[in-house]
Amino acid sequence: MRIYFWGVRGSIPAPQLPSQIKSKISAILERVTPDDLVSEKSREKFLAELPPWLFGTVGGNSTCLSVAFEGQRELIVFDCGSGIRELGLVQAQEKIKTTNYHIFLTHYHWDHLQGLPFFVPGYDPSVNLNFYSPMPNMENSIKGQMNPPYFPVTFDSMGSKKKYHSLAGPMELNGVKISWKKMNHPGDSYSYKVDDGKKKFIFSTDTELSADDFAQTEENIEYFKDADLLVIDSQYTLGEAIEKFNWGHSAFSMAVDFGANWGIKHIVLFHHDPAYDDRKLYNILQSAKWYMERMNVKGMQLSIAAEGMEIVL
Repeated sequence: MRIYFWGVRGSIPAPQLPSQIKSKISAILERVTPDDLVSEKSREKFLAELPPWLFGTVGGNSTCLSVAFEGQRELIVFDCGSGIRELGLVQAQEKIKTTNYHIFLTHYHWDHLQGLPFFVPGYDPSVNLNFYSPMPNMENSIKGQMNPPYFPVTFDSMGSKKKYHSLAGPMELNGVKISWKKMNHPGDSYSYKVDDGKKKFIFSTDTELSADDFAQTEENIEYFKDADLLVIDSQYTLGEAIEKFNWGHSAFSMAVDFGANWGIKHIVLFHHDPAYDDRKLYNILQSAKWYMERMNVKGMQLSIAAEGMEIVL
């Protein structure tokens, strides 16, 4: 199972500003010494030792992940934020192109749909787009953002073949079990669990964790316990989560508590605030790691979601 991150922001895309890029360049120049420039090896060493917020970026696209399996040409996609455009551009360059996409929607908020009009494979008549959701009114919700006056091209003008699958319970797709659970978010949002019989991956964006999610119920135990990877909304600091109660997002410290509660092996902090720059986000990651140490959480890996990141289970 290969999980690839195409878009990791929440609410709205957040591209790097020229001022942010200039600030990074200035900070790098302040660190460089003549010895760092004497050879290719010294330059590579210098770059490798830069903090990740300087040498790289978490990215600015809104939510989209893909899941691929060895030997399969079909692709599972979670949400259609602006990151799905990047997925489509990469797929368009492949010699052997994917023609079957299984797109699971967590909910219909704009930042989880807005990239679909720019998904290049969607205009290819040989491509099949299968949409899945437990939420009602799926077809109209998907089409709505491309109706006049909001967009010049209607969804029906995209030449791909489209099917809509209303989810009533767990399903199996090419031998992989996919189940879902409603999470706490205004207007609802659904997490998804992918179980290939060896590893379990849960995607839970737009989630405001509550006491109910920590409860040792039969449903929660079956769904969350001992998952190998959990990508979870952690948009806020704890102070912000208290201030923005019922806004539908979680604090990074609660994500750590949640992972420890359920024995999650790897937590990825996700759905980054569009107002946060790379330095702020990597500071949040460091704070989350300090919190893990303080709470004596053992055996759990912690990462921050970044565009271009791939995790193999």
